[in-house]
Amino acid sequence: MSSITTDQGVVHYEVFGRGQPVILLHGWLGSWGVWQETMAYLGQYYRAYALDFWGFGESGKKRESYDVADFVSLVDQFMEQLGIAQAPLVGHSMGGTVALSVAIQYPHRVTRVTVIGSPIDGNSLALALKLAGYRPIAFLVYRFMPLLQLGIRLSSPFVTKDPRWPEMMDRDLSQTTLESFLHSIASLRRTNLRPSLRQIRQPVLGMYGDKDVIVSPRQWIPLKQGVPHAQIVRFREAGHFIMLDQPQAFMHTLHAFLDGRPVVKDHGAEGTRRV
Repeated sequence: MSSITTDQGVVHYEVFGRGQPVILLHGWLGSWGVWQETMAYLGQYYRAYALDFWGFGESGKKRESYDVADFVSLVDQFMEQLGIAQAPLVGHSMGGTVALSVAIQYPHRVTRVTVIGSPIDGNSLALALKLAGYRPIAFLVYRFMPLLQLGIRLSSPFVTKDPRWPEMMDRDLSQTTLESFLHSIASLRRTNLRPSLRQIRQPVLGMYGDKDVIVSPRQWIPLKQGVPHAQIVRFREAGHFIMLDQPQAFMHTLHAFLDGRPVVKDHGAEGTRRV
């Protein structure tokens, strides 16, 4: 367990492996834990860092704001304090939206961007997530957390094939505050990267699961429209958590992209198709 202290709060992170750095960013209500298997794999080739955004996991929770813009600033501060001049960013869901935003606002920091099931436009979020961004609803959901946990367990088969996911969510929810719960998803709902995507010059990979019920799986379309050079890989049998549903295909595809190799089916990404 490692951490850095900023003037805006403590940032917890984990690191594994040696070599060139790669930074992994989690999604809404998540933590670095979603990357454990990915880190073990990438650690054979890179030095993988996975951090917790403010308000999530083991990072600081004494802030008034937990907006996407705050997390973009966090990544810049994190890299500055650890002496990482530039690195590839890999982001899941909200983390991918943050990664693209870092590439837009701090292009000197980013060498490559990978997004997994990430919203380009907040309107692509599932209705339940959009509603969670309104304070009265967020308060009720947070106040009756056992009902949310029950809902997660009941919906789990539709979200991911991984039976560990409800327990992972229970752990991460226990470390989330009402303010971070509310502000982060409300900010994500308001986010629209379409007007700014053409500023991105770095190589971009978008991975989207055709069975995603959290973010529209068609969000690869505005990503490709905004970043014509982006590579898109669609996973037919995966949902929102591609790294859990098709871990081997996911990791081989990610590794190929980070190495600068072509992202094609015969790199172990069985059950995927390239756009």
